[in-house]
Amino acid sequence: MDLSKIKLVVSDMDGTLLNSNHEVSNLFFKQFEDLKKHNIMFVAASGRPYYSIIDKLSAIKDDIIVVAENGGLVINNNEQLLSTHINRNNLYALEKIIDANSHIHPVFCTKSKGYFKSNSFGYISVLSEYYPTFKVIDSVDEIEEDIMKVALYHSEDSEKFIYPLVKSFENDFLIKISGKNWLDISDTLANKGHALKLLQDTFNITEKETMVFGDYNNDLEMLQLAEYSFAMENAHENVKQTANYSTKSNNDFGVEYIIDKLLKAKI
Repeated sequence: MDLSKIKLVVSDMDGTLLNSNHEVSNLFFKQFEDLKKHNIMFVAASGRPYYSIIDKLSAIKDDIIVVAENGGLVINNNEQLLSTHINRNNLYALEKIIDANSHIHPVFCTKSKGYFKSNSFGYISVLSEYYPTFKVIDSVDEIEEDIMKVALYHSEDSEKFIYPLVKSFENDFLIKISGKNWLDISDTLANKGHALKLLQDTFNITEKETMVFGDYNNDLEMLQLAEYSFAMENAHENVKQTANYSTKSNNDFGVEYIIDKLLKAKI
């Protein structure tokens, strides 16, 4: 594994760069300074909204590229490179299914905030960890901004209890199980792979020069665009089958473990 040619490092956030307490390690921030010295670009690619990613990485926010909302939004140093929102034509049918199943807690995601349904009141503390800027609504008709993504939360298992109810919408939306408790619905072009390909083309970076880390199904497309793709030890089985390599879990500094090898290869 020759890491000496790497120019771009892309990491998912939850379950990957963040530990189970939703924290970024001090070690990573130290390593980031060394990545900068070697002119290696870093991209935070997450299902989280832009403002939540920036909150977690505030110390380095001016020096990174952010791929938010599973690829629906790409921002580099305050310059918006990509924005893909949902066509509302089929959104009301989806909303009816969500409203008919009280165990599903939706977040309608716009660039500026997340919109929670009023009947999810008991889950606001959980939802706001990922969407700290939010407003409570009764209907999507109250949302005037473009909706970039609908994130659906289930307290037990999104794949088991949400996916069967929304899979019929796969012809209209991109539906991704993005975590144990989360399922994301977005425009068919709003995925992390589409965003990564844009960045590779923009900065003239090849797959051989790209390193990617991921743990769940919303990472699959971007893992396929890097020769040095890594599945976390805690990753979904689909991710382990897709990635070319593996690393330690997010709680065992799996990303930092490989970045250390990358930095040593640059010496």
